[in-house]
Parts: sequence; structure tokens; C-alpha cells
Amino acid sequence: MEFLLFLLVVAALAAFLVPRLTQRRRAVKAAVGGFSRSNDPDAYGFVPAAELDVRLPGPDHELVEALTETQRTQDYEPVARLLALTADDWELRWQRVQSLAGAAAVELRAARATGAEQPPPEPGPAPGGISFTKDAPTEARQQDARWLRNWRTERPQDRSAAQVYAQFLVWQALADPSSADHHIVLEEARNVAREAAAMADEDPTPHLTELFVARRLGYRRADFEALWNEVVRRAPHHMGAHLAALPYWSEKWHGSREDAYAFARNAAAHAPEGSLLPALPLFAVWDHLPEANMVRGMYQSQVVEDAIEAAEFAVNEAADDHPVRAHVLHLLLCLLVRSERFEEAMEALRAVDGYVGALPWIEAPDPARAYAAYRALAVAGYESHGGSTASTPPPPLH
Repeated sequence: MEFLLFLLVVAALAAFLVPRLTQRRRAVKAAVGGFSRSNDPDAYGFVPAAELDVRLPGPDHELVEALTETQRTQDYEPVARLLALTADDWELRWQRVQSLAGAAAVELRAARATGAEQPPPEPGPAPGGISFTKDAPTEARQQDARWLRNWRTERPQDRSAAQVYAQFLVWQALADPSSADHHIVLEEARNVAREAAAMADEDPTPHLTELFVARRLGYRRADFEALWNEVVRRAPHHMGAHLAALPYWSEKWHGSREDAYAFARNAAAHAPEGSLLPALPLFAVWDHLPEANMVRGMYQSQVVEDAIEAAEFAVNEAADDHPVRAHVLHLLLCLLVRSERFEEAMEALRAVDGYVGALPWIEAPDPARAYAAYRALAVAGYESHGGSTASTPPPPLH
């Protein structure tokens, strides 16, 4: 499996490098060398590609510990307790709700793919129309995400259960946008999110879930702006909220390049000290890059350079443990590599390596492979400009 991953990454690297180098042999040699050294823990200290964590954008040991125990036992108590303790740290709460919902969606999908899930007996499907196993064998119960169903049905007034379930429904819908049930599941996600919102008026988290729904269901601008005002009233500088809202304004969805840039720049201009909002224009730029364009000049344009500089300023000013900081660093890594700013890309790598649950990697069919390819490019480019393991500080401990 690791050898196959190696071959796939080398192919991706060669495809990236061939247009930029004069000879294919040199491109392949750079690709192989970059992958080999970036994938060797004894070289730069990076995590091997086969061990990259696709669930999270960055380290959250408390979440990993609680989720691991919940998935092992199918008992929701560990994750319920974690979210209760997360309380009103809205950025962290949103990150954890997304991750737990995503983990449940992946777990259920894997169970269905392997046939572990059994047809549910009466009384039928869980709230929202997504069926979970009720009486599966012990071994199967450890991998069918029944913990989320139980949490939702046994604690219907638990805002955390409702929040995770609403976001789970969104991930279910987005996993198969061509499905006949796509809109039905999104509408149910909206209903559950609104139930969650009624349980704790001060919490912006359910409204962030509805931002995903609003984009996919094509809310009118007036309706979207009314929803956005609900978010801003509760958490005006919430970086996760701005990331969830930004795509609505892009030309891919219901706005334009100008709308998206204006939204991002306005947020950045009004950001308080230590906020990540100055990095929002980087995401607006990413949303409007042409597909599959690797022309060097594009990534060294003034617009891209300004967005990179602002994002680097934001991550340097924000707290190291800011829950959304890793999201910015992952996108920075991608654009720094494309801009051939390899030393800066290595700095981003040292901060986030080991985790790939963020843009742009999650847009790829295989997020770990996509990340590993860019990591190898960063190493190859860094070494071609005189860098080495000897001159590189070790990555921070996670």
C-alpha cells in the first residue's frame, strides 16, 4: 500500500514539475527525492504519508482521545462530555462539531461499504431520515456510528447532540450531491440546526451549519444576509463563520469575484488584534483561481502576494492554539509551494504536518496523497535552493 502511494505521489509531482523544468528526467528525479526525504521521519521529522490524519486540520489531543474512546465503545459519553467542557469557546466548539460530525459520516460510510451495517428494526430511521444500526453484532457496532444515533435519540434536548447531528446531515448530503435525497437531507439538516439554535440562543454554531445549507439550497440574498446577521450578532469576528459564509458570495455559487473579495476585505479591515480574519482574502483568492492552472506568474501576481502576506501576518499574530489557525496554514502551504516560496512553505509544514483535514486537501479524492505531493514539492524546492535537514529546525511537538 505504501509503495502504491509512493508511485501515485511521484506521478502527481512529475505532472507538476514537468512544465517548469527543462527535462523530464530532472523532474522525476526531483519528485522522487522530495517524496523520499519528506516521507522519512529521520530526515525532516515529518509524519509518513500512510499515517497522516485526515480527520483534523491540526492537533486536538482531547478530541482525538474522546473520539477514539467513543468509536471504540460506541458510547457517546466521552464526546458529549468534551463538548460540554468546550462551552462557549465558539471557534473551538465549531471545529470540534465539524470534526465529530465528519468522523461519524466517514464511520457510517465505511460500515456500509463493508456490509457491517445491518437493516434497522422498528421503530425505523433516526431523526433526519439517515438509518443507523440498532441491533448489530458487537464487532459491527464498533464501526457503524451508532453512538451519534443514540446520543441524538436519548438526549433530544442536548444542544451538542443536535449540533453534531445537523452537521452530520450536511456532510451526508455533500458526500453525494447528485442523490435524489440531497435536498431532503439538507432541509432536515436545517430543521435540526434550528432546533439546536433554540436550545442555546447565544451559541452561533447551529447558524454556521445553516450557512452550508443556505449555499446549497440557494437562499435569496436577503435571506442569507438575515442568517448572517444572526451569526454576527453572536460572534462578529468568528473566523470559522466567515469561512463558511465566504463561498456563498463567490462566482461559483451566488455572487461574483467582486462580492467575495469585498466580503473578505471588509472582514479583514475590521478584524481585532490577534484575529485570523486578515487571512480571509487568501480564501477568496483560492475560490477564484482557474482550475488546474500552475503558471508561475499567476501565483506571483500582486493579488496573490498580498493575500499571502496578509495570511502570514494573521497566523503570526494569532495564538498558536487558535482552532482555525491550522486551516489558514494548510492553504498557505499550497499557495506558497505554487509561488515557489519554499522556505516559507517549510515553516507552514512544520506547524501542521501530520494532519490533512483542511482545504485544499479535502477537495481532492485522496487528501493524504494530495498533501504528501505538496509536502514533497516543498522539500524538493527547499533543497534546490540550498536548504537541508541540517539547517532546518525540527517540527514542533504535537
